[in-house]
Amino acid sequence: MAKYVYRFSEGNKDQKDLLGGKGANLAEMTKIGLPVPPGFTITTEACRAYMRDGHVPPELRVEVTMAVREIEDAIGRRLGDFHEPLLVSVRSGAKFSMPGMMETVLNVGLNDASVKGLAEFSGDERFAWDSYRRLIQMFGKTVLDIDGDLFARALDEKKTAVGAATDVDLSAEDLRDLVAVFKGIVQDETGREFPQHPREQLDMAIEAVFGSWNTERARLYRRRERIPNDLGTAVNVVTMVFGNLGETSGTGVAFTRDPSTGHSGVYGDYLANAQGEDVVSGIRNTLSLADLEQLDPASSAELRQAMRRLETHYRDLCDIEFTIERGKLWMLQTRVGKRTAGAAFRIATQLVDENLITMDEALGRVSGAQLSQLLFPQFDGGAEKELLTRAMAASPGAAVGEIVLDNAQALERTAAGAKVILVRRETNPDDLQGMIVADGVLTSRGGKTSHAAVVARGMGTTAVVGADAIDVDVTKKEVRVAGKVLHPGDVIALDGTTGEVFLGEVPVMDSPVMTYISDGLEAGLAASNDDATRELVEAVDRVLTHADDVRRMKVRANADTAEDARRARQRGAEGIGLCRTEHQFLGMRREYIEHVVLAQTPEDRDAALTDLLPLQRQDFTDLLGAMDGLPTTIRLIDPPLHEFLPDLTELAVKVAVAEEKGQVDEHDVALLAAVQRMHEQNPMLGLRGVRLGLKVPGLFALQIRAIAEATAARREAGGNPLPEIMVPLVGSVRELQIVREEAEGILAEVGREHGITLDLPIGCMIELPRAALTAHRIAEEADFFSFGTNDLTQTTWGFSRDDVEGAFFADYLENGVLTISPFETLDADGVGALVRAGVEGGRSTKPHLHMGVCGEHGGDPESIHFFHNAGLDYVSCSPFRVPIARLEAGRAAAMAGEDATA
Repeated sequence: MAKYVYRFSEGNKDQKDLLGGKGANLAEMTKIGLPVPPGFTITTEACRAYMRDGHVPPELRVEVTMAVREIEDAIGRRLGDFHEPLLVSVRSGAKFSMPGMMETVLNVGLNDASVKGLAEFSGDERFAWDSYRRLIQMFGKTVLDIDGDLFARALDEKKTAVGAATDVDLSAEDLRDLVAVFKGIVQDETGREFPQHPREQLDMAIEAVFGSWNTERARLYRRRERIPNDLGTAVNVVTMVFGNLGETSGTGVAFTRDPSTGHSGVYGDYLANAQGEDVVSGIRNTLSLADLEQLDPASSAELRQAMRRLETHYRDLCDIEFTIERGKLWMLQTRVGKRTAGAAFRIATQLVDENLITMDEALGRVSGAQLSQLLFPQFDGGAEKELLTRAMAASPGAAVGEIVLDNAQALERTAAGAKVILVRRETNPDDLQGMIVADGVLTSRGGKTSHAAVVARGMGTTAVVGADAIDVDVTKKEVRVAGKVLHPGDVIALDGTTGEVFLGEVPVMDSPVMTYISDGLEAGLAASNDDATRELVEAVDRVLTHADDVRRMKVRANADTAEDARRARQRGAEGIGLCRTEHQFLGMRREYIEHVVLAQTPEDRDAALTDLLPLQRQDFTDLLGAMDGLPTTIRLIDPPLHEFLPDLTELAVKVAVAEEKGQVDEHDVALLAAVQRMHEQNPMLGLRGVRLGLKVPGLFALQIRAIAEATAARREAGGNPLPEIMVPLVGSVRELQIVREEAEGILAEVGREHGITLDLPIGCMIELPRAALTAHRIAEEADFFSFGTNDLTQTTWGFSRDDVEGAFFADYLENGVLTISPFETLDADGVGALVRAGVEGGRSTKPHLHMGVCGEHGGDPESIHFFHNAGLDYVSCSPFRVPIARLEAGRAAAMAGEDATA
C-alpha cells in the first residue's frame, strides 16, 4: 500500500518528485537541525490518485490523523482545543516552483470557540480575531470558491467606516465585527455556515490544494514553463507560528547573497508584528536585516548562522522565509534562489573561489539563455521613450533606425550610411536582402516561428513580430499606429527582449559582455563602467573558457558571406557548418538564374552558368579566406529554382496589362511560361536540393568548380582553405553517388589545371526520414553527415514551418499537444529518434564518420544537450549564438561527467 504522508523528519531535499520542492526542503532543514515548525507532507502520489479517481485516497485520512496527533503530542496543543488550540497552514508545493499559481490556507483549526482560546493563550485578543478573519477570507476564496472581491470589499468598507488607514489599524472589536460579516458572505454564497469542525477544515483545505493543480492559471503557467501536467502537487501541513504577536515577533525573507547582483552578504526584508503576506503585499515599509539586528540581536544572530549553514549545505544562493514568534526563530521555507543572469555568473565563480563548488559545477549553475541576455545590445535605461505598441519579442536586442518598407529602400538608405528598420506585414525569402542590412525587423503579422522571426534570430537581428496594432500600407507608403501616421525615413526603436516599439531615437549600446566576446577580455573590461560590471565580464570569461576546455563537441557557424564568417570567428566559431549558397544568387544575380531557366539550348544554359562562375568563385575565395585553416561546409543550392524567379501572380498581371495595352514584352512572356512550367503546389517537397542538381545539368557542376577554383586560388596565395562540399536533400544513396562522381571529376580536372591534388570531403545533409533510416547505405558514399533539423522536423511532423503557426500552433500549445515549437527546440522523441538512427546507421558503416547539425536547433541550449548525448561531433548555429553554443556544449560535457580527452 502506498505511503502518502511523510513527517518532516523522514524526507530530504532529493525527494522533490515525491514531496515537492517545499516539502523536500522543509525535510532537509529539519534533517540538518534548523528550527522548523512540526509538520508533514502529503505526497504528489496522493494528488495523482486524486486526479485519477476523483476523490482523496481513503487511506490518506488515516495517515493524516496519525501525523496530526504526533504534532499535537510534540507541542502539547490540540487541533480545535478551546484553550490552547493548535493551528496549521495547508500549502501547495510542486516539484517545480509555481509562484502564486496554487493555493495556501492559513490558521486552519480556528472556530467560534477556539478563537477565544487563542486570545487567552496569546494574551492578544486583536491577534486572535485577525487570525480568524484571515482564515475565513482565505478558506472562502480558496476552498469554497467564493469571489475574493466580496471579502476585500467588506474589509475596505470596515476600514472606511472606522477611519483605519491599514489593516493593522483595525481594533479587536472591529475584527470581531468583520468575522461576522465574512461568515455572512460564506452563508450567502454557499448556502451553508462556515465549517466549525477543525478536521473538516483540514480535509477540505487539503482537497482544495489538490484541486488547485488543475486551475486554468496553473495549467497556463505550466504550458508556458513547460512543466508536465501529470506531476501533481504535494501538500504541506505545518504548525502555525505567528509573527504578529507584538513587537517581539515578526516575519521576513532573506537571501544569502544579493540575487540581483550576486554580491556576497546578507540581504532581505523584515517586518515586525506581521505575517508573511504583509511583507510581500507592500502595505507597510519593511526593515532591513541590519535593522533586525538592532531590534532582536539574538534572533538575528541565529538567523545569520542558519543562512550560513544553508548556503554551505546547498552550496548555492538560498532564498529563505522565516518568522520570529516572541523572540523564537522559525524557518518556514528555503530553496535555491532565483537570480538575474549577471548574478548567476558572479555567484558561480564566487562559489568556486570559496571552494564550495568545482568549475564543472559552476557550468551547471549558469545557462546559455542567461549568457544570451548578457549579449544583447541595450537601450540607455535613463533615456525618455514614447511607446507606440507592444507585440511578440521574436529576436532579442535593441535597434534604432529609419523605417524602410522594402529591399530597395533598405539598400539605398544603408548605402547612404543610415541605420534602418525593415517594416513589413510579413517577410518572405524575397526580403532577405533588406533583412541582412537592417538593424531590426518589425512585422504586423506572424509569430515566433514565422519567417521574420526565424531568419532574424539566425542573423542575430532584433525583431518584433505580430504587431497587429500596426497597419503597414505599402501602396501609400505609410505605417499607421497609435493614432500616428509614419513614413519611410521616420525613426523608430525596437526592443526585441520586451517586444516594445518606440517612436524616435533611443540610445543603444553594446553590452560590455558582448564587447568581451567580440574583442577580448581587455576590451570588455575597458567597456565596463563600474566594479560590478568588471566582475561580471571576468566571471563570464572564466566560465566560458572552462566550457571551451571541457566540451567535446566543436561549435561552427552558419555563415554565407565573408563578413558573417569573420563575425563568427570573432565569437569563437571553429569553422562553418553551413554556407547557404542560394543566398549568393539574390539581388543583381537573379537575372543570371532567369537566363538559366529561359535557355532554349544546352549551349545557352552553359553560357548563363559560365557567367555565374567568376561571381561564385569570388564568393568562395572570400569565404575561405575569412575561415582560413578552419573547416568550411558549403551546401550546394537547396531551395526550389522558382524562388529566384518573379512571383507568378505579379508576373501574370504584368504580362496581362502589357498585352491589354499592346505593349507585349517577349522576355516577360517567355519568363511567365517558364515560371508557370516550374510552379509547384508544395515546392519544399518538390524540385529542390539534389533533385534540382540532377534535373538542371551544370548547376551543381558550376558550384563545385567554383569551390575547387577558389580553393586552388587560396592555396596559391599561401592560405590553408578547408572546404567541404555538402549535397542537400539526399534521400537515396544513388543520388549522392551521382553527384559525387561528377564532383570528383571536376576536382581532378581543376587540380590538374593548377598542379595540385584536390581531395575535398563530400558529404550530405540528413534532412529526410528516409535518409536517417538508410544512413548505413548513404554512408558508403559520404565523407560526413550534417543533420538539417529544420527540414527533418518539417518532414517528420508533416508541418510547413511557414504555414502552421498561423493555422493551428496556438491551438496545439493551448491544448498541450506541444509545449514549445519543434522548430525552436528539437522534438527529442520523434525527430530525435531519427537523428539517433542516422548516427547509429552511419557509424555502423564508417565508425569514425564525422557528423554535425546545421539546423537552427544547433544554437538551442536544450537541443545542444541532446546532440551531445547522441554523439554528434559539432553543432552549427548563427554567429550571434556561437558563444551560447560554446557554453552549452561545455555544460553538456560537464554535466555528463566528461572532458575533452574522454
